[in-house]
Amino acid sequence: MWKWALVPVLMLMGCAGGNEVAPLQVEIFRAGQETIAAKRAGKAAKPKPLSRSQIEALDLTIMEVTIENRDVVGYVTLNTEVDDTLPGRVQVWRTTDNISLAMRNGVLIFTRGFGGDLQSSKVEVANARLGPSQGAMVHMIRASDDREVPFSLECDVVDLGVETIEVLEYKYSTRHVQQQCAASSGQVINDYWIDVNGGMIWQSRQWAGPFIGYLRFRRLTK
Repeated sequence: MWKWALVPVLMLMGCAGGNEVAPLQVEIFRAGQETIAAKRAGKAAKPKPLSRSQIEALDLTIMEVTIENRDVVGYVTLNTEVDDTLPGRVQVWRTTDNISLAMRNGVLIFTRGFGGDLQSSKVEVANARLGPSQGAMVHMIRASDDREVPFSLECDVVDLGVETIEVLEYKYSTRHVQQQCAASSGQVINDYWIDVNGGMIWQSRQWAGPFIGYLRFRRLTK
């Protein structure tokens, strides 16, 4: 499946405009081609990363997504931000070819277009606090026969203290919060690096079900 290898190309070429961005589009397209060629040749290769200046030139709200078990990196932009009847605020992120995901207070609640998607999640969050709260969490996963299979977890949240992290050339002082979840089939551990002043999760690593596995997120712009 090569679609995600081309996500940087599809998203940025669809959203960026103007002659000043054209060289960046060409560079990203070339990087995507080289990645596909290397994978077909059986070589371990990663897409060429974007620089801070390249990202900021696009003037978009961008998040980097890594599918760990496929070793593929993509970029999504913030599409909508809404409140509903449940605690927390929902952000929907997507690419121009309609691969999407949503988070509630930074906690993953669905994916679309990955394969074996996380169809929905019941997660515990607090209105005014980013990241997870302890308690039950239920993921509904789409199986190969289109059934939705529930995965129930019981989770505790542990504060691992203040950590300085670097995200694309910028350093942030964060509080590392770890969600430790027990299920009948084993353990799930999700990590969140939340700005010490609140208001932003700069980085997280979250389980999206048995098919997708772990996704790593890095917030590249505010």
